[in-house]
Amino acid sequence: MKPRTRSPPSPPNSPPRGIRTLAYTPEQPPPAQPVPVAQPIPAWAKTTALLTPTIGGGIAAAGIGLSYAAPGLIAMSEALWAAVALIAAAAIGVPMLLRIGRTSAAGKGSTHITQNITASGMFGKANGTINHR
Repeated sequence: MKPRTRSPPSPPNSPPRGIRTLAYTPEQPPPAQPVPVAQPIPAWAKTTALLTPTIGGGIAAAGIGLSYAAPGLIAMSEALWAAVALIAAAAIGVPMLLRIGRTSAAGKGSTHITQNITASGMFGKANGTINHR
């Protein structure tokens, strides 16, 4: 085996192994920008792109359908208002007709009940009378 040799120690302010370096370095060109790689289109984007014209076409078809149906819709709304008026008239008229029919069939006015209740004290026993006329 050969004995190892050591290089002589370098002076305090000199670079190692005798290479001198300057305080500045030459300007290097900037690194080249990486070339972008084409990425695949996600499945959700394809689905959305395919659905967009379908939704727009559906909205357009609905608008055309409403324009054709407008006279019928107006007639239907008038018929619904007539039905509401009929129901309101029936709710008021039927009880009145029944009341008129009862009074004429009985030959006299409606039954009148008078009730008198009296009690003495907060927890006193209540007494009352009922009068039929």
